[in-house]
Formats: sequence, C-alpha cells, structure tokens
Amino acid sequence: MEGWHLIAGLGNPGREYARTRHNAGFMVAERLAERARASWSNERKFDARVARWEQGGQKVLLVTPGTFMNASGESVGAVAAFYQISPRQVLVVVDDADFPFGEIRMRPSGSSGGHHGLESVEQHLATRDYPRLRVGIGREPGSAREITGYVLADFGRADRELLDKVLTRACDQVECWLADGIQAAMNRFNGKVPE
Repeated sequence: MEGWHLIAGLGNPGREYARTRHNAGFMVAERLAERARASWSNERKFDARVARWEQGGQKVLLVTPGTFMNASGESVGAVAAFYQISPRQVLVVVDDADFPFGEIRMRPSGSSGGHHGLESVEQHLATRDYPRLRVGIGREPGSAREITGYVLADFGRADRELLDKVLTRACDQVECWLADGIQAAMNRFNGKVPE
C-alpha cells in the first residue's frame, strides 16, 4: 500500500495522563486530527487509536499507541508492518526534557537520547532511521536526572498559553513535512516557538 505516511504521537493512555508533559506527543496528534477533521477509531489489532485522512494526495495514518510509553514501538511497528510503511515515512512525536519548554526540533534520524518511547520504536522498526519531532518540556530548575514526577505532572496554568502555541507550531511543522519534506520542515520550524 504505497503512499501512506504514519504519524505516531507517543504518550500514556488514560485520563489521568491526558494533560501531562509526557503526553506532548498525544497532544500534537490530537490537534492534527482536529485540524484534519479526522475521527479516531480504537483498533485492537494494533493496540492503538488510529485516524486517517488525505492531504495533498497523500494518505496519512495518525496513531496514538494504547500501550504505555515504554512499549510504544509495539503499536507503531504493527501499523507500519501492516500498511508496509517505510521507516522514512514514519514520523514519531515525543516530549523531550533535554529541550527547553517552548522549543521543537525535527530530525530525520538519530539516537533515542535515553527516551524509552523512542527506544521501543527503534527496536520494533529495527532502525534509528526514522524521522522524529521532539517537543521540549524542559526540566524543573535544579532537578537531577530523575525527572519522573516532573514529566508525569500536568502542564501548569502559567504554561497553557505557550503550550497552545507549541502545539500549533508542531502541527504546522508536521504538515510541512508531509507537503514539502523533512529539510523544509526543519529549516522553517525547528527552534524556539515565538511567544
């Protein structure tokens, strides 16, 4: 099935995680589905929610895994295999504590950087050569490497205006990737989101 693009927003399923920093990937996916007026369906064979739409003649699959973050690759790999989607046409959207909140960065490939969701995707696609969009969530000032409590906390009220701008810009970047390719998307959108 040629022509499919897969966009996977990573996060944790369940209402208690819905607005947490770790779910930035889910938030981008949900905003993209809203823009495309695409409806979600629960697809048990992939353990994922899936939305489909066409953009500029391209068929797009939007996926949010129903596994928890650390097993995201199970769903992403299953969808990619079923639809015979090349890893270069799989874009994974994740939170990243190593980038400041308000910064986004797309890359054509790379290491997981210790992100367990990306590690799982890498394992199930059997390659590091797939595009990824990192959404910066920053860290608590003075925090050590242990950040579990921070990433599983909700975005604060003070962060919501910037979060809305970040999600909008991330969606613009994904749409640019679909329309014009990764180089154009990186050149136009990587970096700090204007406040």
